Amino acid sequence: SVSLLMLLGVPHWASFNSRCGERPIFEEGVKYSRIIEGVEAGIGEFPWLVSIQAGNQHFCGGAILNKWWILTAAHCFHYEELSPVELSVVAGTNDLTNPYKEIKGVTKIILHKDFKKVNMDNDVALLLVDSPITFSDQKIPICLPRQPIPSTWHQCLVAGWGQTNTDDKNSMTTDLMKVPMIIMDWEECSKKFPKLTKNMLCAGYKNESYDACQGDSGGPLVCTPGPGKKWYQVGIISWGKSCGHKNIPGIYTWLVKYDLWIKNVTEMEGRPFIAEEMRAPPKQKLRSSQASEFSEPSSPKFWLLLCLLPYMLFWP
Repeated sequence: SVSLLMLLGVPHWASFNSRCGERPIFEEGVKYSRIIEGVEAGIGEFPWLVSIQAGNQHFCGGAILNKWWILTAAHCFHYEELSPVELSVVAGTNDLTNPYKEIKGVTKIILHKDFKKVNMDNDVALLLVDSPITFSDQKIPICLPRQPIPSTWHQCLVAGWGQTNTDDKNSMTTDLMKVPMIIMDWEECSKKFPKLTKNMLCAGYKNESYDACQGDSGGPLVCTPGPGKKWYQVGIISWGKSCGHKNIPGIYTWLVKYDLWIKNVTEMEGRPFIAEEMRAPPKQKLRSSQASEFSEPSSPKFWLLLCLLPYMLFWP
């Protein structure tokens, strides 16, 4: 509980530091046909996803890397030439009209120095928020893939608040929508997209019109290696020929190519992102370390906790 963490001198957000890629409160929601052939996301299904807004209007998605950093696409800011003071990051909700969302200001926009608008190569950016994100069951960082990456993922998803109708720019939704994705063979995809580079990957869903669209840009393509496992960000929604056309995949920034860039940029800005910190230790080891902390009889915290325990157990 929060009270227990405070008694032990552990910050509340610290308990979420090793929980990247988890969805503790996710339950399947009611299915509604929105996005491009998509369904409404369940509460807590994408706790790492954020809405990037200008003037309280959503225009791109992003993912929580840690309490200071948001990962998104460079093209979201290249064309608009937005300044950090114009931006806000909305976290912790599927419904953008929800009053109980967390809103963060942005102090810095960092685009990849080799981003090329001609072919969308290196379409990756980082946002530094003005104060640390308070982690909760609905605000959890996404994991970055371990090496080596599984050759086939069990399941992949994209989600966003973008257009739900291919031809209607006014079909943006305030409710988060999701679609399943399959990562396609790079060589096969390059035949359809001659300007595809090795920094990109393709994802779609054969014989279906599932796709991301305008307003979804910058959001994460996330995959899991198996049922009940953590989720990892594999790509960033980048570009495509159209929205929702059968057998034409969307193009994503291939995130594994940018591990070193993320590490270097965040260190230079004085808020280093260390991927290892976001990876949970073995559960058995975690339990034993907690047990030793509780059972140390010489610890003042032990006696304080022992005295307060009856009140904590029966406090309404």
